[in-house]
Amino acid sequence: MNFIRKLPIPQKIKKQFPIPKESALLRNEKIAQLQSIFRGESDKFVLIIGPCSADNRDAVMAYLEKLCVVQEAVKDKLLIIPRLYTNKPRTTGEGYKGMLHQPDPASRPDMLKGIIAIRELHRSALIDYGFVCADEMLYPENHRYLSDLLAYSAVGARSVENQQHRLTASGMDVPVGMKNPTGGDMHVLMNSIYAAQCAHTFLYRGWEVHSDGNPYAHAILRGYVDFSGKCVSNYHYENLIELFDLYSQTNLKNPACIVDTNHANSRKQYLEQIRIAKDVIYSRNHNPDIRKMVKGLMIESYLEDGCQKIGDNVFGQSITDPCLGWEKSEKLIYQIAETVI
Repeated sequence: MNFIRKLPIPQKIKKQFPIPKESALLRNEKIAQLQSIFRGESDKFVLIIGPCSADNRDAVMAYLEKLCVVQEAVKDKLLIIPRLYTNKPRTTGEGYKGMLHQPDPASRPDMLKGIIAIRELHRSALIDYGFVCADEMLYPENHRYLSDLLAYSAVGARSVENQQHRLTASGMDVPVGMKNPTGGDMHVLMNSIYAAQCAHTFLYRGWEVHSDGNPYAHAILRGYVDFSGKCVSNYHYENLIELFDLYSQTNLKNPACIVDTNHANSRKQYLEQIRIAKDVIYSRNHNPDIRKMVKGLMIESYLEDGCQKIGDNVFGQSITDPCLGWEKSEKLIYQIAETVI
């Protein structure tokens, strides 16, 4: 490989793009609310909602402006954590890898500009709209560039078996969702949660570090792909009972689950997210064990329905997986707030 340039360490980027004191305090308050939900002390329901990929700053800010109004209206029932995913895993390695790689999807990759762009994006969400957001931890070594901005992190289905992801999650100060692997093995999922909740000593960014374990590491059910390449959903009542039973066989702290309504659960049929969300709410309302365990939903949503190719220039439409448009998203959020117990 060719070494292009040495990139600034996270501490330098944080000093260059700092967070105001009041915003840092707000982040702490939001994390405390989220942790209270995962401990079972708060009855609020979590919605991690936003674009499949945060590809365009202006479109993301326009989305957050709308979402901010809805959050205020449902604040007694729901805690909304915007999904601002700035790096994207690719099944074959090809395609748009997110704002971290390409701040401009039509231009060549520029990792320095990308690091600055993703920090500025999350920083604006916090300062301008009071949102502390979620991002995927695709590259564990890059987490520190955003570690003072995030409220939630997800470890993807392709990464959940990786030791460095598990160990890094064990040292984070926010809830971390561990997705079931692409093959659907629930024991792999439970092992990843166990690893993330344990203390470890390991190598991170050239340092020997020690983690105390993350008591808020939990499961995300996102469906899976079977040996024949067929998508299999795992959001149903029986799947949730199975996960509850698996948790019951462990001593894991704060047993919890977030259900991803898209990906293999919807077979990437984005309109199915509405039905799946309602199905999960019904299961949760029907069974107290499921209600105690299922803390929220993950929904892919943007300004416009569907998706587009890079260069089509539809403002607020996904350039990766198709998403619910704003009108459908807003209606769904209000329906969830009305029906969730």
